[in-house]
Amino acid sequence: MKKIFSGKLGIFTALASLVVLAGCSSNNAESSDASGGPEEIRLDYAYYSPTSLVLKEFGWAEEEFEEDGIDVSWTLSHGSNKALEFLNSNSVDFGSSAGAAALMSKANGAPIKNVYIYSQPEWTALVKSADSDVESVGDLKGKKVAATLGTDPYIFLLRAMEEEGLSQEDVEIVNVQHSDGATTLNNGGVDAWAGLDPHMARLEVDSGAELFYRNPDFNTYGFLNVREEFAEEHPEYVSRVIEVYEKAREWIQENPEEAAEILMEEAQIDQAVAEKQLERNDFSNPVPGAAHHEAVYEAGKILQDSDAIGADIDVEQLTDDLIDSSYAEETIEASN
Repeated sequence: MKKIFSGKLGIFTALASLVVLAGCSSNNAESSDASGGPEEIRLDYAYYSPTSLVLKEFGWAEEEFEEDGIDVSWTLSHGSNKALEFLNSNSVDFGSSAGAAALMSKANGAPIKNVYIYSQPEWTALVKSADSDVESVGDLKGKKVAATLGTDPYIFLLRAMEEEGLSQEDVEIVNVQHSDGATTLNNGGVDAWAGLDPHMARLEVDSGAELFYRNPDFNTYGFLNVREEFAEEHPEYVSRVIEVYEKAREWIQENPEEAAEILMEEAQIDQAVAEKQLERNDFSNPVPGAAHHEAVYEAGKILQDSDAIGADIDVEQLTDDLIDSSYAEETIEASN
């Protein structure tokens, strides 16, 4: 049975549980080979990150590190919360998440840095079923809303409610993973859902679900995060991972139809769903910069107001500590 969290205390407790102590994993890739490089580079892939799917599909990371004798392994992240858990527990070296979710994890002590932007998505919105009488954010008062704590859709929901003058106490937030949120909405278990693609696009296509509140500015960017320890010990390998990500990003821009097919096959969704998801992604600006800083900072202020980030934390400094553009700047400039 899924637990319903109501009020700030429940939300904060649930968020705190997302933080896993670093070093818990026995699969530690920090050991190095004789040349000083890592023995293995551990990447995540996610259906909400088409760039990672293309990279995995073509094996470009494996090709890049083959001559170095470095293995490449892949772990599926079902949401930002899972990607950040993997980073915190030293299960992956690079993890894909929304920017605001990374900030919240950083506030809870996660040793991570954002080094690359894999896309600017409009990947979340507030969703209702086709026969729902919900018309606006204000109509959510007293209703149940599904969301995955610690992810961009959850933060999107908080920002949408704050704009409308609602607080967390005005709704019942049902904490479920993204795919379960889509199913719960479709089955009538909740009145609305803070959705995430491709599940959101699938509901639109398959059941006529409606995005009743959209705001692209409340969608924080797709961050590729690296564990700080890995970056400190192997900075040149951070740059090389960015290089292969760049190869995948550029390929998507040149081959959108083929990219949709890869997403369709990997996520096991219809082509119409995959195309709708890709249409909501902008792959043009991979270097972390002022726009990304501003988007994450604004989300951080909302998180602090909702007690998800401690009142004693300097959100602007936290954002500065999270975002490191130097790797992408050097790598991409060198290739141009």
